[in-house]
Amino acid sequence: MAKSKTQYVCNECGGVTAKWAGQCPHCQTWNSLVETAEQKPSANRFASLAPASSVQSLSDINAADVPRFSSEVAEFDRVLGGGLVPGAVILIGGDPGIGKSTLLLQSLAALSKTRSVLYTSGEESGAQIALRAQRLGLSNAAMQFQAEIGLEAIMATLQTLKPEVAVIDSIQTIYSGELTAAPGSVSQVRECAAQLTRVAKATGVTLIMVGHVTKEGSLAGPRVLEHIVDTVLYFEGDTQSSFRLIRAFKNRFGAVNELGVFAMTEKGLKGVTNPSAMFLSQHNAGVSGSCVMVTQEGTRPLLVEIQALVDASHAPAARRLSVGLEQNRLAMLLAVLHRHAGVACFDQDVFINAVGGVKITEPAADLAVLLAIVSSLRNKPLPAGLVVFGEIGLAGEIRPAPRGQERLKEAAKLGFTHALIPKANAPKQKIEGLIVIAVERIDEALDQVRKMD
Repeated sequence: MAKSKTQYVCNECGGVTAKWAGQCPHCQTWNSLVETAEQKPSANRFASLAPASSVQSLSDINAADVPRFSSEVAEFDRVLGGGLVPGAVILIGGDPGIGKSTLLLQSLAALSKTRSVLYTSGEESGAQIALRAQRLGLSNAAMQFQAEIGLEAIMATLQTLKPEVAVIDSIQTIYSGELTAAPGSVSQVRECAAQLTRVAKATGVTLIMVGHVTKEGSLAGPRVLEHIVDTVLYFEGDTQSSFRLIRAFKNRFGAVNELGVFAMTEKGLKGVTNPSAMFLSQHNAGVSGSCVMVTQEGTRPLLVEIQALVDASHAPAARRLSVGLEQNRLAMLLAVLHRHAGVACFDQDVFINAVGGVKITEPAADLAVLLAIVSSLRNKPLPAGLVVFGEIGLAGEIRPAPRGQERLKEAAKLGFTHALIPKANAPKQKIEGLIVIAVERIDEALDQVRKMD
């Protein structure tokens, strides 16, 4: 009996090589090659693909607005850019138990009142889905369900029923009979996603695929899976907390970096109308090491509390730990604080935390981080009602942040009375109830804080 041939496929880029190597020769990623059975090409695998289109002038193409319809979940619509698009393929990932299936079940149950929907599960039986729907109060939903892991059977169902919205939970459990690899392997995930995407584009069904994540937090399978789909969404948040965040990392039909905020309740996920309240701690009195900043997540300004703890180091090398913010940037900011403001922390352990489990990636948090560090180092609370934002450069200058007016209006709406911001973000018209203090350098910002005490 002939021995089956094997090949090695990269988990990151999907590249194929005949021999194993520590580094992928295509994308240079280490330890990403996985052994799989070599696939024999099939004569009719791509026979049903759409024929090539003719060449035409771009000015002759009708650029009509993309039609949308609501997912019946307001926060979900916000992340999607305004709603679902016919023929769009959405990939949503997150840790196990964070609420992916719960959110999609709620959305489909609400959509089933006016539209035809299909829920395909490869991980749970119909009884398990029915029990969850009963617990969420959705047992009367007119939703079609299918428990299937065969790609060919799922594609036949989509072409027969022609639902307006379909959910595949999850793409890692689906397998194609054309391939000999096991479900969840690189070749199976890539092939199944490509075939389902083709069906969605041909029939106009809005397809939502659930994806697993690795230990590093990225979607399992090759990165080509993210390039195939139109929208990539990630669930964030601690499973021990009741709050969940959905962030868009790719969206061909809307803006990226939009943020949806949910609260997990006994009746499922509920949208949070005022997310800034959950990121702000309620202190009875002023505490040192706490500073409130305004961050911008897509089109939504959020007020987040930045906490710092500075303590004497008892080790040869002082520790630098950051949760929710970039750790390398923390070391750079400490150097700027020493050089341009005369505040040294070389013999101090510095710990930074963004309250609420939110991850802040924009540099507008720099000023809030340094003010929290100085407050903790001196054991002196910052003035009450103070909100700040601004990027700090290596020369000690404070650079402007985008959408400064929206940030200030959000702070004033939540009752903050003073704002310490970059001079370039100073509003031309006075904002009612808010005293704006514009500064240009970090030492000037520290002086203004001392005067406010």
